[in-house]
Amino acid sequence: MKRNRAAHHLETLAQTCAGLAANPNPISPLRVRALWAAGEILEPGAEPEMITVALSVDLPPAEVPWRGEPTGAQHWANLTRLSRNPFIPLWRSAQAPVWNHHIVRPVPVWSAEEGIATDALTALAEGDLEPFRAEAPSTVDYQARLVEELALCHAALRAATENYEARRWAPGKLEPHADLLFRSSKGYLELLAASGR
Repeated sequence: MKRNRAAHHLETLAQTCAGLAANPNPISPLRVRALWAAGEILEPGAEPEMITVALSVDLPPAEVPWRGEPTGAQHWANLTRLSRNPFIPLWRSAQAPVWNHHIVRPVPVWSAEEGIATDALTALAEGDLEPFRAEAPSTVDYQARLVEELALCHAALRAATENYEARRWAPGKLEPHADLLFRSSKGYLELLAASGR
C-alpha cells in the first residue's frame, strides 16, 4: 500500500482511539492508552501490505504477555474497525516499555496524554520517520527487558497449557483455548530465540 494510504489508516485509528479515550464505550472495558507504528512501515521507501501497530492498554504486564491478546481485545478491534483494516496489532501493557526484540524504535502516533501526533503522521506519509522514532534501549536495558518478558511469557504459557488441558474434553468450543495456547507458545518461543536460549 502507498505510504499516504497507510498514514490515512493510522490517522483514522488514532482518531478512533482519541474518541474512545474521551468517551469510553461502556460495552468495551479495554482501555487503550497509546498507539504506536512499528515494523516495516518505519523503513524509508517501504510500502507494506499490512501496518504493524502496538497498542498500549491499561493493564499490568502479566495480563499482556508478548503475542498475548488481553481480555476484550477482539471486541475492541471490532468496535474500532481495527480487525477490518490492514493492521497487525501487537498488544502491550502501558505499565511497561512498548519496545522489545520485535518492536524496534516505534513511532508514537497517539497517546491519551499527548493526543494525535500529526507531525509523525505527515512524516510517515513522506517516508522520513527517523526524527520521530523512539531511542534504542541500552544493551543492559534490552537484556533486562528480554528476561522480564520471557518470565511473563513462561507464566502465560503454563497457564494457557493448564487451561487447554482442563477444557480439552469439556463441552463447548475448544478454539478459543487452542488460540490462547498458540499465542502463548508463539510469544514464548520468539522470546526464547531472541534471548539466545
